[in-house]
Amino acid sequence: MRRWNGWGEDSDDYALGDDARAFLKDRVGAGTAPRDAVLQQVLEALPASRLPSGAPFETEARLRVLHARGQSFPDWVALRSGRVGPCADGVALPSSHDEAAQALASARRLGALVVPYGGGTSVVGHLAVPPVDRPVVNISLERMNRLLSVDDKAWLGSFGAGTPGPQVEAQLRSHGFMLGHFPQSYPYSTVGGWVVTRSSGQQSLRYGRIEQMFASGRLATPRGQWSVGGVPASSAGPDLREIVLGSEGRLGLLTEVSMRLRRLPEEESFHGVFFPDWESAVDAVRAMVQADLPLSMLRLSNEIETETQLRLAGHPQMIRWLQRYLGMRGIDRGQCMLMLAVTGTLAECRRTRRDALAIAKRHRGVHVGKGMGKAWARNRFRGPLLRNALWELGYAADTVETCVNWPAATGLMRAIEQAAHDAMAAENERIHAFTHLSHVYRQGCSIYSTFVFRSAGDPDANLERWHKLKSQVSEVIVSHGGTISHQHGVGVDHAPYLPAEKGALGMDLLRAVARELDPDGIMNPGKLFS
Repeated sequence: MRRWNGWGEDSDDYALGDDARAFLKDRVGAGTAPRDAVLQQVLEALPASRLPSGAPFETEARLRVLHARGQSFPDWVALRSGRVGPCADGVALPSSHDEAAQALASARRLGALVVPYGGGTSVVGHLAVPPVDRPVVNISLERMNRLLSVDDKAWLGSFGAGTPGPQVEAQLRSHGFMLGHFPQSYPYSTVGGWVVTRSSGQQSLRYGRIEQMFASGRLATPRGQWSVGGVPASSAGPDLREIVLGSEGRLGLLTEVSMRLRRLPEEESFHGVFFPDWESAVDAVRAMVQADLPLSMLRLSNEIETETQLRLAGHPQMIRWLQRYLGMRGIDRGQCMLMLAVTGTLAECRRTRRDALAIAKRHRGVHVGKGMGKAWARNRFRGPLLRNALWELGYAADTVETCVNWPAATGLMRAIEQAAHDAMAAENERIHAFTHLSHVYRQGCSIYSTFVFRSAGDPDANLERWHKLKSQVSEVIVSHGGTISHQHGVGVDHAPYLPAEKGALGMDLLRAVARELDPDGIMNPGKLFS
């Protein structure tokens, strides 16, 4: 069963050994295990639904609580402390477009606000229920979770928008196809959620971001049904798919999506390469992507993340062997680890691997084989479980991510980490900040930073600490010309910083589009823009 107040299933665990615990204590201090609320306490404190008797929504307390929050830091604190805050008054669970449209029409008749729900994985507050005097309902698309059709000539697959990643790939595999969208939230996030948050998967270098995959969609809006896209390309005015991409539930319910597919590859392998310093590593990665090598992934960890991953890996003897080998090859302190993936035909993979490793060698990179790559790929979606383990030891964790052109990348990465240290120093606390480049482009790269700090032991103090950290880091991103989000979307947490990126006219345009499709303003208020 899925956890109600954390990531993953109840049975999932991410064990941290003695070496990992000592590492955390050395970096940020000793944590104090919290006393978390239990679900029954939350259910007993939940206010009664404000929906009238006979309304076509489920009002059972447990169902309402399970749809009340996502995975943002405020969500996490609310669930762990038992201070869940506002919950929707009812939940609809449609299994088709028509049922979703009916649920939306019922919400309008009741004068209720609507918070769409997909996989519950948002880390920026997309699922926050507004504290208002009128009813609020969740319309969850989790039952719309199957492959609807495959066109094996056009290589298109149509899905219910609530289909999670593993079901997308499993249902396509039997037809000889794949989508190839692998965000870290892959086990739970949904194909519709990927579209409305402009998601990016770990192997986007080969398969593209979600905007390259999204062919067409069907929406139920407060003004009626709306379909967008459907042809490979068009010059007939602006592409209205772009309005749906990143719309975060403000326009209506995205119920069905058609995606551009790929044939299953013949071969795939993941490789570890170590560089002696950050400058050599980032030069090598830039050279690879600008050489148009058909790699499927380049993921570069800075020196702090490299050390952190090795210390938390839980295999000290193997790591000691690795360090002896790297030392013999001239790589010692300050080393940076690159994970690269090669995907395609057998011939293509051989050629691409050879060319990529040749570039790495010219920049003093040392290939350590496929062993580390296999281990990384095997655990690639388990990273969020670390947050559970950290919390239970008395540590909090959060992330930020952005994207900039190459000339600004290193300076912004260092500034983000420094801003995090400064924010915590003002609280007389330490923070462990580390970063990787998760996606690369010819022009630039995304920057993904993780922060680990001691829990304050009190929900309000934790939120205050997080707000200071989040605001200082976000202001640094904006001041350096970075996007406020490369792959997580805007939600509530990033909304204050969106005007700096879109401009006043751009924000007016977004609001105008929302007013046109949702004249009463019932769809996911407060997300993307106020």
